[in-house]
Amino acid sequence: MPRAEGTFDVDTWEERPLDEREGARLSRAHLTKTYRGGLTGTSTTDILIALTPVAGSRGYVGLERFTGTLAGRAGTFVLQHDAMGDRGEEWMTWRILADSGTGALRGIRGEGRVRIEGGVHRYHLDYAFADD
Repeated sequence: MPRAEGTFDVDTWEERPLDEREGARLSRAHLTKTYRGGLTGTSTTDILIALTPVAGSRGYVGLERFTGTLAGRAGTFVLQHDAMGDRGEEWMTWRILADSGTGALRGIRGEGRVRIEGGVHRYHLDYAFADD
């Protein structure tokens, strides 16, 4: 299975509180991103966030629409996010929503991970196309 690797920047972050009760603060955020590397393009992302009072303990889920190119193919697809932090030990996975690909990215499937190293967002995405 091919793997795309690279980095992305979070260009905008607009967060809105939803529930600030004891235990965990809940909020919603809308982000825009710019991708470089195996994925080249932009995206819009909407996430639901839970932040506890303990540093590094948090989680979020979200959906992201990527628009751009992958392996010379142009189009869009949707990524589903799942992330958790347990007192600083963090992981984030994403999976391509089945049948969400458009244009030359129609039929794409896959999953990957994101990690932050030195303030840089790095990703990998293992993918395949239905016509492969």
